[in-house]
Amino acid sequence: MRLEGSCHCRAVRFTVEAHCPVPFMHCHCSICRKTAGSGGYAINLGAKAESLKVRGRKHVKAFHALLREPGRRAMRSPAERHFCGECGSALWLWDPRWPELIHPHASAIDTPLPKPPEVVEAGLDYAPYWVDVPSGPDHDRSGTWPSETLEEWHRRHHLLSE
Repeated sequence: MRLEGSCHCRAVRFTVEAHCPVPFMHCHCSICRKTAGSGGYAINLGAKAESLKVRGRKHVKAFHALLREPGRRAMRSPAERHFCGECGSALWLWDPRWPELIHPHASAIDTPLPKPPEVVEAGLDYAPYWVDVPSGPDHDRSGTWPSETLEEWHRRHHLLSE
């Protein structure tokens, strides 16, 4: 599915081919919440990195989050969280450990996205108390990260576009 996206001020516009275009997961981890929060969480999609085309690239900035884990020294994540340097809108994440993938934020996508048949509520161990986390049969809850990958979830729901 071809997705078109932009930042709030429209200084950055992009297109990408998404093989996993359904916004399946709300990530409540502190990094997603603080850098791209919408409702106290972020939603990422799966796309082919080679298909990314960007207009206004001079406005794109990247951030490497600080990973803080109990009992370990803090370290910078290798993942690049891209955002607009003009308005601060979260745009996409790219990680050199999986160079073929890019994860645009659903909040940056202008193309109408399909409604998911189920939503994974991930990182609930990190969700602040003020977030009203949805529950019910169409919400799968995970304290940290779900065992099922983005692709596996799409495949199980017959939503994977090849």
